[in-house]
Amino acid sequence: MLRISADKMRETFSTVLQQAGFSIEKANACATIFTENSCDGVYTHGLNRFPVFVEMVRQGLVDSKAEPVLISKNGLIEQWDGKLAPGMLNGKHCMGRAIALAEQSGIGCVAIRNTSHWMRGGTYGWQAAERGYIGICFTNTIANMPPWAGTDPRLGNNPLVIAVPRKQGHVVLDMAMSQFSFGKLLQYQSQGNALPLAGGYDQQGQLSTDPGAIIQSQRLLPVGFWKGSGLSLMLDLLATILSGGRSTAEITAAGKEYGISQVFICIKPEDPDLCETLTEQIITYTKSSTPEDAENPVSYPGEHTLKTRRENQAQGIPVDEKIWNEVLQLLQHK
Repeated sequence: MLRISADKMRETFSTVLQQAGFSIEKANACATIFTENSCDGVYTHGLNRFPVFVEMVRQGLVDSKAEPVLISKNGLIEQWDGKLAPGMLNGKHCMGRAIALAEQSGIGCVAIRNTSHWMRGGTYGWQAAERGYIGICFTNTIANMPPWAGTDPRLGNNPLVIAVPRKQGHVVLDMAMSQFSFGKLLQYQSQGNALPLAGGYDQQGQLSTDPGAIIQSQRLLPVGFWKGSGLSLMLDLLATILSGGRSTAEITAAGKEYGISQVFICIKPEDPDLCETLTEQIITYTKSSTPEDAENPVSYPGEHTLKTRRENQAQGIPVDEKIWNEVLQLLQHK
């Protein structure tokens, strides 16, 4: 397997983005996030998504020169317009604002409308946890999942992120509302592999482990069946109402996933030491469960991310050679 150093990947991404019209500062910031996503093993929102991002910039769906604008402030809640600026930069900005509010008052909530795909949602959970704060964020998306008892896509997979700081490794849950995210389905499909569990329905309405069949039917399986369906709906409601932005229905009507709505919440623990003690107690108790497979012990959300990060920092980031070559070709496209 081809492995690329993080420095080389970041430099390559930055150069491509500068050629696409980004300032050096913004190109470096975006390149860093794409590289960190790949380094942490989230290739679907790192290298694999990079060519798609560049194409969205070329299509005018992402404005490389735009900056988010504050629309309103109500106590500890702020509402921003993302102006179609790069979603990952808007996301870092909004979580930064939520952190600033939490520093002052213990909690902060920032909602943004008219933004673009934030890539890996966990980025902003890690951002809060690195400051010693609890982070919660979510976004709506284009419809790619049917509601429970329905057959037509009407819900987004609407990722939800919850992060809790921990000295021995932050606890960061980053989950889509579908059993497998759309990006993960594409990854399995490109590798020619079946899903380990049923991830949706084929066009005959049968549960399937064939990622291609699920992508074609657009019938992704909600996590927890009707519970995931309900949670997806509520996240869309909250993101749309708090931001005053577009809902999954409006995003879907546009035909492409842009101009979406997101929410970033940050909470400052009143007693960081107590937070650490309680977190450690809960993690220790959870991991004490006897594993089904001795080679795969029980883990907490974010634990595998840290393991993958250390491995890729030491050995280089594994890349899909076809996609890496696409990126290298972008260097020549001006």
